[in-house]
Amino acid sequence: MAGLFITLEGIDGAGKSTHAGFIAQRMADAGHAVVQTREPGGTPLGERLREVVLGHPMDILAETLLIFAARAQHLEEVVRPALARGAVVLCDRFTDATFAYQCGGRGVAESSVEALASITHGDLSPDLTLLFDTDAGTARGRVLARNATDRFEREDLGFFERVRNRYLEQARREPGRFCVLDAGQSIADVQAAIARAIGRRIG
Repeated sequence: MAGLFITLEGIDGAGKSTHAGFIAQRMADAGHAVVQTREPGGTPLGERLREVVLGHPMDILAETLLIFAARAQHLEEVVRPALARGAVVLCDRFTDATFAYQCGGRGVAESSVEALASITHGDLSPDLTLLFDTDAGTARGRVLARNATDRFEREDLGFFERVRNRYLEQARREPGRFCVLDAGQSIADVQAAIARAIGRRIG
């Protein structure tokens, strides 16, 4: 049986990481083998590239290419094998994040990311994408309250707004795959909405 590919998306500070464990446990309780992972990262090479991407200023094209390099390794080493053995892959960010951050936030041409996505995983798309949405000001305030921030998290409010708008645009384009969650609700309310979304889309 083929596995299920679930991705979690949202601007920094939207709270998606808070709920990843809840989703993983819910799927495990339903009898699924679960592989919980993240991008960029998920493999030894990917984690090293993550440190570079998040920690070092660079040209926006170089940034985009490094993210896809990490993604290619992640797909080969983790995602595809897990799906092939019937597991649920729960991934914190995937290519939607590249469209949101690099295209929406940085201004990389959409055609460039589309071409890289086609080369890297043209035959693979998430079965369900949970988009944790909150206003950019609230999210940025949460991020700046942290003890340590990366170079994306230190961007200005305008960057956060562009990224959020691009995420919402993607959700409008693919309503069958995306479920937009109001991340400004209480944790209990968000998790109840997650449970409903998983039940509707996956069963």
